[in-house]
Amino acid sequence: MSRSVHFVSLGCPKNRVDSEVMLGALAQDGFVHVADPEAAEIIVVNTCGFIEDAKKESIDTIFEMAKWKQEGQCKKLVVTGCLVQRHPEELAEGIPEIDHLLGSSDMLKLRNTLAADAAKLNVGQPADWLISATSPRILTTRGASAYLKIAEGCNRTCSFCVIPSLRGKQRSRSIDDVVQEAERLAAEGVLELNLISQDTIAYGRDLESKPTLAELVRRVADVAGIRWVRLFYLYPETMTEELIELLAQHPRVLPYVDMPLQHSADAMLKRMRRGHGGSRLRRLVEKLRASVPDLVFRTAFIVGHPGETDEEFADLEEFISWAQFDRVGFFRYSDEESARSFLIDGKVDARTAVKRLNKLQTLQKRIQRKKTRSLIGQTLEVLVEGPSEEHEHVLVGRHKGQAPEIDGNVFLSGGDPEVGSICRVEISQAADCDLVGEVLEQLEAAPKKPKAKGKKALRVLSGN
Repeated sequence: MSRSVHFVSLGCPKNRVDSEVMLGALAQDGFVHVADPEAAEIIVVNTCGFIEDAKKESIDTIFEMAKWKQEGQCKKLVVTGCLVQRHPEELAEGIPEIDHLLGSSDMLKLRNTLAADAAKLNVGQPADWLISATSPRILTTRGASAYLKIAEGCNRTCSFCVIPSLRGKQRSRSIDDVVQEAERLAAEGVLELNLISQDTIAYGRDLESKPTLAELVRRVADVAGIRWVRLFYLYPETMTEELIELLAQHPRVLPYVDMPLQHSADAMLKRMRRGHGGSRLRRLVEKLRASVPDLVFRTAFIVGHPGETDEEFADLEEFISWAQFDRVGFFRYSDEESARSFLIDGKVDARTAVKRLNKLQTLQKRIQRKKTRSLIGQTLEVLVEGPSEEHEHVLVGRHKGQAPEIDGNVFLSGGDPEVGSICRVEISQAADCDLVGEVLEQLEAAPKKPKAKGKKALRVLSGN
């Protein structure tokens, strides 16, 4: 049986965790993970199928990897993930170079698929999978950081979103199981845990004991060895006082909120089936700003959703100017045939949507540049990640307000800090996202136990 494998993981960090589980499972079977697809006998592409751009990137990557069946050592090309879950037959029929297709919940089927003469199409139900503390996993993140998936699936009915059909209903892990994995990651040298799921604020509602997100966050933050805990994908609804208190006061829970708001105009939020109006969003932003010192607020908005009027777009533009968000991701609406919004009248033409997108990006760039430059002269705690991808002799890290891979880096000068350590850094220069700073002292030594080997074998094309 072939024993060298190359992975490409596309899409969000949740997909990345699934890829890490597949890497771990194959490692248990003796597979060697290679960074060069030309040298791999098995190539696995874990796809994203959320919107049109993601589907195109996945298809392009499949064809890119398929060429190694003629030009390299590849004997089997396996395609997994959300795009397969969404279009299994089309992929099976349309791309004959693919040997096996597995869906978004079929991570642990991969080892048996490679070990036997399996069928080409082996796609299960989207609700079949939930990671656990005993799932095999090889970390692929830089430095001393890891993603920790606390739940799978989503019960929301947002008009533009197809995630529930790809991932199934909400399925939360128990607090004890999440903590067990957090303890294992800490033992491997992880200092920063990034809690992720499709709908993090809804954690525990599907479980009989009804554990709360605040309970989970506190337990994870109290794991020995963990220094930073960061929350992603919080739905904009009423946050409990206990959770806000953790963000504001707990020394290891970072004052960082990732909360995709999607729009601000009442009528648009109703079309989007978000379950609230713009006034709630304003109250929520005000409350978090007032309650959490040094809050970093990341959000996301969709422009060009069916029915979006000039007045509603102007409302969104004014809202962004008022809120002064620290980080914003903007997305042009993608008209997905299986989403509820596909049937809504009043489609916004592409030129108008792009114009609106560019206008908001320009606005946010000014806001973010001002915020970034305000950090010059400040002293920040920075987690050292390793050599810069642009300059191998320069170390980079991230301060508490910079999430992995999406919020820029701090380029370090002076000193000789260990990779994986936490340092005090004085900021001297600032660009739109990145900072430059001088290392003043190392506060936390790098963990003695290195993370699992092979973490660089995974090629990641991320889209948070």
